[in-house]
Amino acid sequence: MTKVADQKTYIQLLNSAKDRIRKAQYDALKAVNKELIDLYGDIGRMIVERQEQAGWGKSVVEKLAADLQKEFPGIQGFSSQNLWRMKQFYQTYAGNEKLSPLVREIGWTHNIIILQCKDDLQREFYIRMTRRMGWTKNVLIHHIDNQTYEKTLLNQTNFDKALPTKIKNQAKLAVKDEYTFDFLELGDEHSEIELERSLMNNINRFLVEMGGAFTFAGNQFRLEIDGNEFFIDVLLYHRRLKCLVAIELKAGKFLPEYVGKMQFYLTALDETVKEKSENPSIGIILCKDKNQTIVEYALRQSRKPIGVAKYQIVSKLPVALRKELPAPEQIAKLMDDLK
Repeated sequence: MTKVADQKTYIQLLNSAKDRIRKAQYDALKAVNKELIDLYGDIGRMIVERQEQAGWGKSVVEKLAADLQKEFPGIQGFSSQNLWRMKQFYQTYAGNEKLSPLVREIGWTHNIIILQCKDDLQREFYIRMTRRMGWTKNVLIHHIDNQTYEKTLLNQTNFDKALPTKIKNQAKLAVKDEYTFDFLELGDEHSEIELERSLMNNINRFLVEMGGAFTFAGNQFRLEIDGNEFFIDVLLYHRRLKCLVAIELKAGKFLPEYVGKMQFYLTALDETVKEKSENPSIGIILCKDKNQTIVEYALRQSRKPIGVAKYQIVSKLPVALRKELPAPEQIAKLMDDLK
């Protein structure tokens, strides 16, 4: 073998060894995390059982915390506050056959944050999204604060009829009804150019708000059709859906004609840019405001997969809209695709 061939073979060996080591490290960390979650759950169970049997109060838990910290001085996590969290953790998930295995796949800090959610469906959504998207603690807090659960379930798309069955539910969970761009320094009155420029200047935070599985493919993305030029405001790629995502920015109300323009863009992307192995391109029309009924009518006859969403610089979901969330069984079916 030549020296060049030897070097090439060695690099392949080195890369293979690196990949194997990284996998072993990751598997070890996962195993440690699962053991830690089991430990905290067991301690929570012990506290609950002793309190029920002996009527122990707050002082006993505080004494237990002090004694455990004395016995294991180099190990964190046994403060009285954390022991109470262990109790709450056990009480929340004990007997829950669906969520009990899932909580072992995310970190304790993430679990503590998710514990504050109001019901099991909401907890399941954030557990699955954290595991699937690799959300950090701060990203998870951001999504809970910005009501990503509610805004995802309220979204307006035509994906049920315009996408293959294998990905339509996953796609529905990738588009929100409203996006919060509280990191932008824009006045209430701004142009689409100003909005696009500000988003591009804050691209990392923009991608976080979009959901975490998107990568940036370009802005003012050029399409050439028979010598004519067209430009898509923002083009992203969704790693899990394996599809291009065209985003059109509108600094005013949604208008029905926007759907026709997006259909044209998606057809052009599928014909000239999409790889054969990729799924059909998806469009998101992002407006400052929208009327739900007008959006519903505009999307009804569209054959291309399109979602229409609002953006706000600062926003909280109106109480009235919370009442329009899908039924629990519909939510549960959607989340089956987050596995």
